[in-house]
Order: sequence, then structure tokens, then C-alpha cells
Amino acid sequence: MTFPGLTWLKAPRADTAQTASVADTVSAVLAAVRERGDDAVRELSQRFDGVAPAALEVTREEREAAVARLDPQTRRDTEFAIGNVRAFAEAQLACLRPLDAEIIPGVHMGHRVIPIARVGAYVPGGRFPLLSAPVMTIVPAVVAGVREVVACLPPKAHEAMVAGCHLAGATRVFRIGGAQAIAAMAYGTRSVPRVDKIVGPGNAFVNEAKRQVFGPVGIDQLAGPSEIYVLADATGDAETIATDLLAQAEHDTRTRVGLITTHRPLAEAVIAEVERQLATLSTASVARPAWEAQGEVAVAEAEEAMIAYSDHVAAEHLQVHTADPHAFGARLSSYGSLFIGELASVVYSDKCSGTNHTLPTMAAGRYTGGLWVGSYVKVATHQWLTPEGVRAVAPPAARQSASEGLEGHRRAAQLRLDRLQAR
Repeated sequence: MTFPGLTWLKAPRADTAQTASVADTVSAVLAAVRERGDDAVRELSQRFDGVAPAALEVTREEREAAVARLDPQTRRDTEFAIGNVRAFAEAQLACLRPLDAEIIPGVHMGHRVIPIARVGAYVPGGRFPLLSAPVMTIVPAVVAGVREVVACLPPKAHEAMVAGCHLAGATRVFRIGGAQAIAAMAYGTRSVPRVDKIVGPGNAFVNEAKRQVFGPVGIDQLAGPSEIYVLADATGDAETIATDLLAQAEHDTRTRVGLITTHRPLAEAVIAEVERQLATLSTASVARPAWEAQGEVAVAEAEEAMIAYSDHVAAEHLQVHTADPHAFGARLSSYGSLFIGELASVVYSDKCSGTNHTLPTMAAGRYTGGLWVGSYVKVATHQWLTPEGVRAVAPPAARQSASEGLEGHRRAAQLRLDRLQAR
């Protein structure tokens, strides 16, 4: 690897690119569900998940029973996360206000903030029961005012995930996973209503399915493997940094983890500390391959090079461990979510602190942010004119239309002006 001002002590050696076989498999899944609905969903569930639920939808009674069976502390922790995510979403929504403005005399414009009518939330099962997953996709939708939130999770997902969907506020919950879940929500089946937008992360098949159905339905983003980068100077602590890198590495063998630092001794210490911790980490069977294949550690000649590379990577999770992390963080412009200072661990956001953990990957942080309450609303514009406004805008609109050869446009622009002048 090469980048101006950087020297790698450990470079990534694996390509996490999508394979053509995934796209082909997903295309077949989508076609089957579109053509045969619930029957195809059940067949595909049996094929990919090893189980075909007789009833695809989880009844309210089943959902309430799952909540009742939750370990009391798990329920309290889940409700703590829900409360924090809700509070932050409400604070964000308060920034989205209807607008009415008179741009020039007689020309009034504005916008409304309109909740999406029906949203589909994909809730991944993964290797572990990710209890925060339904919170992050469902709670902001409820805060935004979405009328119906449809949640899909794999048939073998832990019962606590069903409880999480219910506590988070899902309107309906279905035992459907993978690409077939995306297809069911995108096209609709006898059991599953067609949604207007699909949100939530998943595996490569889920991601590809979202890509292929986009257009007739909206999607939040295309999520790749999880990413964490740490930017540090000589004040960084090797144990803390290594711990945070491995916390993300245990998600998936394709997770990208990296340290960029201006202090070579810290870089060397982190590499050694990662190896030390891997020796006793219970999830090392996942974390080690991720570290060995995608892990990178680089030394920057100066802060400017560190910042430039960070903005190039646009990491999903970006931690700043420097002497003045707030000032340093203000110089960064491309990331999914920023964690300022050593005390701000990605894990806190992953689980319960309140910011959303569904974030852009694969450098998408260069042009978009993560999932938030604004992902569940439409900001739709409107305008209205007084006679004074028509007199201002009609002449240039008519002239532009004529110069473009659009006679119908010219007539529409001129008609109102002519009628006003005839009065």
C-alpha cells in the first residue's frame, strides 16, 4: 500500500469485494419471491436457514411472551438503550422543521417533513444475538412518525431479538431472514406487506438484495463489513486501542480494523498488544482472521497525512485518541460516526449510548451519514404565488421556455400573466 506521508507496519492483504455468485443467487431469490410469494419464502427459508416456519408472522401474543421471558436485567438494559436512542432521535427530529419563506415578494416556498408511511427493518441474526439491532432500526422510525414498521429477522434468531423488536415498537414482526426477507418486504406477499423503504444491515446476500430492489423501494445504504480506525498520537494507550480494534474484529472475519498514528512506538506496541489479547479472546476464531487479513497499522509523518488518509478511508467508526481530541476531530470530514477521546468507545454506541450504529462503510462516509431519524421522513417542497409573484417570475420563465423551444412551457408561463394583465 502507498499513500503520501504514511508507512505501513502492517498492511491489509485481503480483498473484501463482492463475488458474482452472490449477485446471481440473490437474483434468483428475488425472482422466486416476486413470482410465488409466501411459498417461495418458506422454501428459501428451509434451504438457507434450515427451517420453514408454518406461520411467518410472529403474533402479538408470541411477542409479549418473548418479552415476559426476557432476563430482567437484559430487559432493563434493552429499555435503557431504547430510551437513549429515542432521546437522541427526538433531539435530531427537533432540527427538522417545516419551512415557509417568501423568497421574493409574492413567491412563497416551503417544505413539509412527512414520515414515510411503511418501513421495513431488517434485523440480522448473525453469529450472536445482537440485541441492539432492532433498537437502532425501529426506534428512530417510531420517533419519526412512521405509521407501520415491519421487522424481519431470521427464523432461528434468538427469542430476545423478537422481544427487542416488540419493545422497540415494531408494528409487525416476521420470521424471515436473508435475501428472501428483503424480497418479501420489497414486493409484498400474501403475509408480508410491501414497504416503502428498507433499512438495516445484513450479510452479503442481504446487502446485494437491497441493491437489486432499490428503485421501486428505497434503502438506507449498502453496508459492507464493519470498520474501525483509530487515529492516535503519542498519548494513545496501546491496551485501549487494541481492545477496541478486537471488539470490532470479532463481528466478522471480513471486518476492517486499523490504527494510524504519528508515534511509531505506539504502532509497534499496539501490534504486540493485539497478539497478546488474541491469545485469551474467546472470539479469536473470528477476530484473528479479521486482524490478519484486514488489519492495518501505519505511521504518519505528520498529522496532516493522518487526516488525509482518514478522510480517504472514511471509516464507519473513527476513534480519535490525541492530546486534544476535540480540536483534532474538528479537522476530520469523512467518517460514519466519530468517537472523540479515549473514553468514547465504539462499543458504547454499538449497544446503548444513543447514536445509531447503522453506519456507512466502504468509504461511503465521504458522501453520506448513517441511519438517523431523518432517514424515515421525506422533506417535500411546495410553493404558492400571489399576483405580484406571477408578475416577477412569469416573464423570465416564458423567455427561457421560448429559447429552449418548449412552446407548451411558454404558454403555461404566459397564460397567468396575460390573465392578470387583462383584469
